[in-house]
Amino acid sequence: MSKISPINIGISEKDRKVVADGLARVLADTYTLYLKTHNFHWNVTGSMFQTLHIMFMTQYNESWLAVDLIAERIRALGYPAPGSYKEFAALTTIKESTGSVSAKDMIKQLVSGQEAVVRTAREVLPIADKAGDQPTVDLLSARMEVHEKNAWMLRSLLED
Repeated sequence: MSKISPINIGISEKDRKVVADGLARVLADTYTLYLKTHNFHWNVTGSMFQTLHIMFMTQYNESWLAVDLIAERIRALGYPAPGSYKEFAALTTIKESTGSVSAKDMIKQLVSGQEAVVRTAREVLPIADKAGDQPTVDLLSARMEVHEKNAWMLRSLLED
C-alpha cells in the first residue's frame, strides 16, 4: 500500500483549509442557484416565457459547469468538496423556492441569488489572496464577473 505524498504547493495546510472552506460556501451557493434556475426554467409561464426559458437555460448551464471548477479547486487544495443537498443546504445563503412563483418573482429571486454568489465569492477572495492562492483568486474573480453580469441582465427585465 503506497502512501500519498503531502501537498506542497506553497500554501500552508491551515491556509488551504480556510480557502477550501470558503470555496465550499461558494460551491453551495452556486449549486443552489443552479437548482433554482433550472426549476424556474421548467416552470416559467407567461408572456415572457420564451425569453426567460432560454435565459434561464443559459444561466443554469453556465452554473452547472462552474460547480465542477469550484469543486475541483477544493480538491486541488486537498479537501473533499461538499456534494449532498444536506451539505449545500447548511452552507448556502440562497433561500429555496417552493410552490408556484410568477415570472417576475422568479426574476427577482434570481437577481438576489446571483448577487448572493457574488457576495460570498467577494468574502472568500481576500482570504485566498492573503494565502497567495492565485488560482482561487482568479476563479473567484471570474465567478463574480459572470454573476454580476447575470444579475444586471435579469434586473434589466424588471424595468418598465
